[in-house]
Amino acid sequence: MLNNLLDTPIEYLKNVGPNRGALLRKELGIHTYGDLVNLYPNRYIDRTRYYKVNELRDNPAEVQLIGKIIHLKTVEAKRGKRLVATFTDETGTMELVWFQGHKWVRESLQLGVPVVVFGKASSFNGMFNMPHPEIELLKDHEQNLRSALQPVYPSTETLTSKGISNRVVNKMMQQLFLETQAMFAETFPAWLMDELKLIPKNAALFNIHFPKSADLLAKAQFRLKFEELFFIQLQLITKNLIRKHKIKGHPFTKVGDHFNNFFNHRLPFALTDAQKRVVKEIRNDMGSPAQMNRLLQGDVGSGKTIVALMSMLIALDNGFQSCLMAPTEILANQHFNGLSELAEGLGINIKILTGSTKTAERKIIHEELENGTLHILIGTHALLEDKVQFHNLGLAVIDEQHRFGVEQRSKLWKKNDIPPHVLVMTATPIPRTLAMSLYGDLDISVIDELPPGRKPIQTVHRFDNNRLKVWKFLKDEIAKGRQVYIVYPLIEESSKMDFKDLMDGYESISRDFPLPQYSVSIVHGKMKPAEKEAEMQRFAQGKTNIMVATTVIEVGVNVPNASVMIIESAERFGLSQLHQLRGRVGRGAEQSYCILMTGHKLSSDTKTRLETMVRTNDGFEIAEVDLKLRGPGDLMGTQQSGVLNLQIADIVRDKDILQLARQYALKILKDDAPMQKPEHAVLRSTFIALSKKKNLWNYIS
Repeated sequence: MLNNLLDTPIEYLKNVGPNRGALLRKELGIHTYGDLVNLYPNRYIDRTRYYKVNELRDNPAEVQLIGKIIHLKTVEAKRGKRLVATFTDETGTMELVWFQGHKWVRESLQLGVPVVVFGKASSFNGMFNMPHPEIELLKDHEQNLRSALQPVYPSTETLTSKGISNRVVNKMMQQLFLETQAMFAETFPAWLMDELKLIPKNAALFNIHFPKSADLLAKAQFRLKFEELFFIQLQLITKNLIRKHKIKGHPFTKVGDHFNNFFNHRLPFALTDAQKRVVKEIRNDMGSPAQMNRLLQGDVGSGKTIVALMSMLIALDNGFQSCLMAPTEILANQHFNGLSELAEGLGINIKILTGSTKTAERKIIHEELENGTLHILIGTHALLEDKVQFHNLGLAVIDEQHRFGVEQRSKLWKKNDIPPHVLVMTATPIPRTLAMSLYGDLDISVIDELPPGRKPIQTVHRFDNNRLKVWKFLKDEIAKGRQVYIVYPLIEESSKMDFKDLMDGYESISRDFPLPQYSVSIVHGKMKPAEKEAEMQRFAQGKTNIMVATTVIEVGVNVPNASVMIIESAERFGLSQLHQLRGRVGRGAEQSYCILMTGHKLSSDTKTRLETMVRTNDGFEIAEVDLKLRGPGDLMGTQQSGVLNLQIADIVRDKDILQLARQYALKILKDDAPMQKPEHAVLRSTFIALSKKKNLWNYIS
């Protein structure tokens, strides 16, 4: 019965009606009683204290006073008129001021009757005034369902201007609790509530909106945050279990000659412990009859490519083909060159397919793919074309996963009757909490150490007025035979202005580093792919000393000889982008440097970003700082900003609760995956009800 009541359209709540209902839908997405219950306060104000007029101070705190309005007047001014009320108590007098809504306010005020006023008071010409205060008759104030801590709800300018103030929302909430009699269905079994000392759902919802004490408010917040994160984790883990149960994979039962020959005789250097651990996780996955769906995270240069090749060799030892899909031609070529070099002498047929592959080459690739003589195919989204048919695709490796949509990835699945195992690689470290929320349905492997012999990149921050010293340093490095990247920001909205920055920079660098002693390349988004490729190749082959570029080189060619990265206007880059750019250097044995150039005017967030870059090379630590600064939506990019549309929990602040929620979700599903035990009946019904609702659970698959 109650669930039906919570589905009631919001217009039917007393004192809401069609007009207010339409506003609540549009501005806050509140369509039903249930949506209103889940509109949680942003913060709380302590309203246990009543001030006297002679106690007021000029500060931004909100205060409440008890007194009477004794006089009303309208004051004409150049900027329009204002309504002024004289408010008094036994200690003095102040003014209440309204700049709009005069008629409605005048009609609602009563002279000489005790009232409670609430708002921000400020001093003007020796007298305190309070603009647009909340006013309530003292007798109503004393009777209302209120608590010491007053909730402040999310709002918008439109709602405020249309008279839906915080007090009005509070009144709606009181009405809702009266109509539902605060009887909300429990969503947790008794054993879980006992174990975690959770307060009941009724008490939690009541105390989040009308807290009886700070202690009860804290208990209510913990209970509701845990519940929200728990059901998301339950959904993600269930999705993973269903996939493993339903979607059969090719069991790669043997590790044969190709793998062993490479491991024993061809490895260019010993694997790190992290690489060994990850290869073992992948071998176990691919050895089972379920399809593998694994996310491989590793910082730039951590050795993901070798792990990918070893996984492909296991597929080959079991008679299956593999493919590797990269987001750009440059990256596909880099993978092709890297894998071809690593696999030299193993008798493996590796080919590359991109938009610029010639027709004659394509014909050979298609034939060899279909007859099974082509073992590994590397390419861009050209791999997804219908005419690309494999003989027996067993493993699909996808690089830089967030650049490919779910739809594109599902096309790879269909390249075989039994879907191939999928290994998704990303060089963008994702904080553990975010990975648990966004990729909770994938198994996650992390390469968290760099190969031995790599020297950490030295990062410094320099202001523009130090440019001469920086240029001197560049000339010294070039004299040692090194190469340099100089990167300019390019932001879509103002690409004309940014393009000018880039061209101006290129001209001044060409003047400061003149021919024939120096040679400068330039790469930007307005160039044709062939021109870009040619310039990149000139730099890679050492024909130019300096590469002036926009962020197109973020995932670009691998140039071990490039040892200096200058990032111009570094304040305009995000933290993860700065880290990605820095990863273009430090790929050889020489000491590498990253110099962050900025102007003097820097915001506190920018200072934090720059200090973090200078302090650490650890991509996971950087990702955690980035998450704190930007929040999960921004971090994942705009298309996915709705992915974590949490109502009360915050994955940065509440990461401990998130880990606890995941732990309990795993524990329950391990013991009773279909949730069919009698003690899990309440979990099952809540889970089914939530899963039917709008795409709250439709996380990245």
